[in-house]
Order: sequence, then structure tokens, then C-alpha cells
Amino acid sequence: MDSETFSVHTGGRDAVLDITRQCADFAGRYADGLLHVFVPHATAGLAILETGAGSDEDLLAALADLLPADDRWRHRHGSAGHGRSHVMPALVPPYATVPVLGGRLALGTWQSICLVDLNVDNPDREVRLSFVPA
Repeated sequence: MDSETFSVHTGGRDAVLDITRQCADFAGRYADGLLHVFVPHATAGLAILETGAGSDEDLLAALADLLPADDRWRHRHGSAGHGRSHVMPALVPPYATVPVLGGRLALGTWQSICLVDLNVDNPDREVRLSFVPA
């Protein structure tokens, strides 16, 4: 298995960031197998969805409805609502696996791999890419 990491700066706001290009560049070094994407953070996740047509904003709106940024959370350090960021990975997991065929991600036409981050207190993230050959 080959593995490497790259850094992402999400900024001080809720974010859905498309990391498909970085994933495709890594997967392009190989033929057939599986790309496993993982974020080693307790407050970030990965989603495969369409971006640029409003779905990324819709995801953030849905998460805001499900996980409001208020003081209801028992996990209470950091900014208001920080505890919701620790619950989010139960809904948006910190991993995704994508088939790679002929060095290309076998994603659907409109699918992108996205980092989802609601933690405004930690804008710097690491993403680990691992390739398991067929």
C-alpha cells in the first residue's frame, strides 16, 4: 500500500472543499485498485457529492439544521457550537473509498470528493491518501 498526506486550509468558516484533483493526481500514478481517503481529525469528514450547483451549500445548510452552532453541546471548549463539530463525523464520516480503473477515479459524472469542515477553530487539515492495488 502506498500512502501520502497533503494539507488543506479551510479558513474560519464552515466549508465544503473539493479535493478531487489532489485525489485524481495521486490515483493517476497507479493502474487498478482502491483509493482510500481519510482525514485524521475528530471534527472533519468526507463526502462524495456534486459541487458547484448548490449541493455543497445545501449540505452545509442541512448540517446547520441538524447540528446548530449554539450552546446545547456538552463538548464546550472553543467557539460557540464547537461540540457540533465533534458529532458531525458520525453523519459525514472521516473516510471514503473510490475505485480506480486504469489510473482514473471511477466517480460518476457529477461526483466530487469533498472535505467537510464545521470546525472554525482549526482551519488547517491533513488528508491522507492511500492506494491499495488490485
